[in-house]
Amino acid sequence: MTAELQAPARSLGSWTIGIVGMAGLAAIIAGVYTSREVLVAVAVAMAAAVGIGWPHFLRIPAKKTLAAVIAVPGAGAAVAAGLAPAPGYLDWTPAFIALGMMAVFIVQLLRGTGQAQRLESTLGCCAGVLLACLGSGWIAGARFNGVREMLLVAAISAAVALLAGLIRWPDSVVAPLGIVMAGLAGPLAGLVLSDIAVLPAAIFGVVVGAVLASFRRLATLRGAPLNVPAALSMGLAPVSAVGSLAYFIDKLLIY
Repeated sequence: MTAELQAPARSLGSWTIGIVGMAGLAAIIAGVYTSREVLVAVAVAMAAAVGIGWPHFLRIPAKKTLAAVIAVPGAGAAVAAGLAPAPGYLDWTPAFIALGMMAVFIVQLLRGTGQAQRLESTLGCCAGVLLACLGSGWIAGARFNGVREMLLVAAISAAVALLAGLIRWPDSVVAPLGIVMAGLAGPLAGLVLSDIAVLPAAIFGVVVGAVLASFRRLATLRGAPLNVPAALSMGLAPVSAVGSLAYFIDKLLIY
């Protein structure tokens, strides 16, 4: 029996993921409507939380080292997105993703041969690096054309999908429900809050709902209760990914 299962008092139910995600979205939107510096600070804190908790979610060895390997590139990508000149807000993000993934491989090499869960650690932590760095998309989206309402629409669609994920029904029911509700919330929010066209907002809502439904399924497949770092990471990782989705959909379909 693992330490996580031996300490139920420190374990959290999967519903906590939704609450953490909602809090992360609220912090992001507060940063969007406050200042670029505040938004960068929120994105850095989100990358740190994803990095610290992701190894706990994966239940892999070398948690502290791999947490730093995930968190530092994510924080660097956020800072770079805040400082990069227009229009290349995300020009440095691929470099930080590559550096983080190379660092993951170096850590696994330094662990030596015959270590437990090397493949799981490598693949899982590479995914964690990607998720941590995608949070820079929130900053790029806020800087792109100055239309903050687009990010608010993105946050509302994500919040609706997260709320749907709190329903204690099977994934086969909750997943399509969350996708449909997010797809409806996007255009409704766009019509009320801005002049964003219905079709792009609906497409964005569906994509966000699908992403968040996949993360809910990932948490369900884990099978064990989440400790605090794992719950923080799983709640904020999809929120981080939504930032880059919002930025690219804004560029491709709306702007």
